[in-house]
Amino acid sequence: MSLGGENVLYVATAIVRPEDPDLSRRIEAHRERRHYRWGLLELGGGSLDPVLEATDGWSVMLFDSLTLWVSARMLDEDESGILDEFERFVGRASMRPAPVILVSDEVGLGVVPESAEGRRFRDLLGLVNQRAAAAAEEVHLCVAGIAQRIK
Repeated sequence: MSLGGENVLYVATAIVRPEDPDLSRRIEAHRERRHYRWGLLELGGGSLDPVLEATDGWSVMLFDSLTLWVSARMLDEDESGILDEFERFVGRASMRPAPVILVSDEVGLGVVPESAEGRRFRDLLGLVNQRAAAAAEEVHLCVAGIAQRIK
């Protein structure tokens, strides 16, 4: 399946923080690797409302990533608000004629986080991932650079 070639809107959710130079370097390296014709919407941890409005005219929307979006939203909102917002987003995305690709990490396969905040994040991201997978036509798990279709 062709996913739009150059006609891709990339939705970036990472937030550049001056106190995190490593993340800043990673973001810059990612910017350099992306196709120069791709559109860009830098969402950070903001509301999902403007995302689908920005996708008109693009063949594909690539949302990278739910992991960073959830972690940023946790600072401003409780779990139920995040889940409600994501449910609305998924409902609207499912009506879009062109593909919407959501990237996320699977954090539930590792050890149980030691901190309460870490467990809260793992559990909330797990719920978001479950909702995304339930709404998706296809789900792929990528391990060690190898993708496996699981739905």
